Amino acid sequence: MSGARILVVDDEADIRGLLKEILSEEGYEVDVAADAGQARASRSRQNPDLVLLDIWMPDTDGITLLREWSATAGDACPVVMMSGHGTVETAVEATRLGAFDFVEKPLSLTKLLRTVERALDAGRRRRQTVRLPVSPLLVPVGKSKAIQRLRAELQQLAPSRSSLLLVGEPGSGRQAFARFLHDAGPRAAQPFVTVVASTLRAADAEAVLFGTAGGAPGLLEQAAGGTLFIDELEDLPPAAQRALLGALESGRFSRIGSGVSAELGSRVVASAQPGVEVRAGGEGVRRDLLSHLNTLIVRVPPLREYAEDVPELLRYYADRLADVEGLPLRRFSVAAQNRLRNYPWPDNVRELGNLVRRLLIHGGPEEIRLEEIEHELVVQAPPDEPLVKQDLLALPLREAREQFERAYLQQQLLLCNGKVGLLAKRVGMERTHLYRKLRSLGIDFRSTAEE
Repeated sequence: MSGARILVVDDEADIRGLLKEILSEEGYEVDVAADAGQARASRSRQNPDLVLLDIWMPDTDGITLLREWSATAGDACPVVMMSGHGTVETAVEATRLGAFDFVEKPLSLTKLLRTVERALDAGRRRRQTVRLPVSPLLVPVGKSKAIQRLRAELQQLAPSRSSLLLVGEPGSGRQAFARFLHDAGPRAAQPFVTVVASTLRAADAEAVLFGTAGGAPGLLEQAAGGTLFIDELEDLPPAAQRALLGALESGRFSRIGSGVSAELGSRVVASAQPGVEVRAGGEGVRRDLLSHLNTLIVRVPPLREYAEDVPELLRYYADRLADVEGLPLRRFSVAAQNRLRNYPWPDNVRELGNLVRRLLIHGGPEEIRLEEIEHELVVQAPPDEPLVKQDLLALPLREAREQFERAYLQQQLLLCNGKVGLLAKRVGMERTHLYRKLRSLGIDFRSTAEE
């Protein structure tokens, strides 16, 4: 299983180095330990998916360490024992303590890699049979600095009762981060209620939010003590925006048609797309409502800004879909992972999850190869799509270069207020050559100057 975490425990440095090199080349994440103390420390930092454990070590032997783990870890990962001079009794004892298999030194790399694959498959099946139902909104996946900072910021803001605005592109996981914020704070045991603002009609939006006298409770009441998450705040009808602002400012609300007010006991978290401040007023969010909500504002980055997390996200979605929906488990080859790390993901994490789902539903060999990925990544970007969202790697070199040059010069021309003379200085080109380039790329510099 490419991307799985493997811990190698062996007191021989040559063996540790060799196994780390070989397993890393196979796409696994490998940690090494020279003795039982280092092995315990490694497992305390992060649970591996598999342990390769030497039997004979200087301080604590592998059988003793295996016995210790089997007694304390009910859902322990598979352990494959290694030994150059094992006995039948030792192998029997290791098996009794839960070891998956026993391999002899000197190691046959073909047999070892086959055993590793079998052990990882067994561990995955075991987790599937004992795992409790998993919430679709878990701790956000990723080790990049961007995601670590975002998790830390949300944890810091979680205890607050103040309303909060999550700003990010569609599909960037804003709802997942809102749920993480909820789960990280004192309201974790209380309801987390979600409403997609575009599903509310102007005629009954207030009733859905506040409830009606003698009728069902509204969403604010359902979320009492917890969190109400409003997805895409700009789609909330104007009358509902006005009523919500009143409730947030006063800290109280009433059911429609009732003169009895109640305390607003839920925390309101909303999401919006970048540029919401510029669009405020008119048909967008009320400026006063936005001012109230963006007292606490958190930016959710697009996936292209933390592309180093793509392999881990691919693994997470593949494992989750296999565990929860019973889809066949497949793994991504290193080439496929690298291609997807360099894909711009215009629809962000949502697009990644949908891609993994399609690949698993369609089925095929266990390893997802680069050719299959290229077949799935159909170029559908509109001509005015920002350069950062264009999949230039899917284009022939000439077309990719033209797309880049066109987008680059268009943006630079806007910064120069349409003045080609300034543009020539800015981009370091001779003016006559620049005019020819603009014409060849179909850039109308005259209309840009007029605008």
